[in-house]
Amino acid sequence: MKLTRQFEFKPKFLSRSPTLGTVLMVEKAIYKARSDKTITQVWKNLPKKVMWTTFITVIDYLEHSGKILIDKDKTLIWIWD
Repeated sequence: MKLTRQFEFKPKFLSRSPTLGTVLMVEKAIYKARSDKTITQVWKNLPKKVMWTTFITVIDYLEHSGKILIDKDKTLIWIWD
């Protein structure tokens, strides 16, 4: 039986690849925000500076992997249990 992927993650910005530390830092910030903050607010409140394009790549990855949802008003919602 051959398994196929339905959806493959394709980042929009290939010039900026986040490190594992950056991904974990963004995950923690979104988890702590508890759906109270927008994408920009989370980015501005990160403990370390991250390039916007790198940050958006992480957001795209987290949304694709099913850990977050992005609401109509750009609020980040952590849904991973």
